[in-house]
Amino acid sequence: MDRPIVFIFARAPRFGGVKTRLARDIGAAEALRFYRNTLHGVARRLASSGRLDVVLAVTPDKAATESGYWPAGIARVAQGRGDLGRRMVRVLKCAGSRPAIVIGSDIPDASVALVLDAVRALGTRRFVLGPTQDGGYWLIGARHPARLARQQLDGVRWSTSHALTDTVARLHDVSLLPQTLTDVDDGRDYSLIKSRQSLQQRVHV
Repeated sequence: MDRPIVFIFARAPRFGGVKTRLARDIGAAEALRFYRNTLHGVARRLASSGRLDVVLAVTPDKAATESGYWPAGIARVAQGRGDLGRRMVRVLKCAGSRPAIVIGSDIPDASVALVLDAVRALGTRRFVLGPTQDGGYWLIGARHPARLARQQLDGVRWSTSHALTDTVARLHDVSLLPQTLTDVDDGRDYSLIKSRQSLQQRVHV
């Protein structure tokens, strides 16, 4: 299998422009800090593995040419127009014949090991998904991304508890990662993540 490419879907980390639901619970400044730290952390972990090619797929499109708030040394492409499904398909197809994965930028528990698990799953299935606790998913991968139809994910009910099941129905030959991760969308998710991180830090001291 060719060297896989991982696209991290990211919104330009600007005050008031990211994690707006979370910001209503913890404030825009803290939501921005959380988002920026998570984005940089995930990007650095994946890029430093030496086993993955990592690209930031950013929105708005003009932010792809801007610098200052993006992780250094990582290539950027624009997501383009359309709903989430159209944008993910467009970005995946950029990989051509190489196996490709799209992940979210706001999943603190996204790890190299989990992404490599997803790559291995593509050895037996055409697609792979990494579920989140809210019925969506934090990862989608394709073994042959160039073969994706532009409308492949049309009809998926995004930002609902049906997103994962709708996507499975659209793709058919899907492997689901066994781990369910947390998509930090509100204050409750944020508190759970912070509590677990604090516990992990105490354990390692």
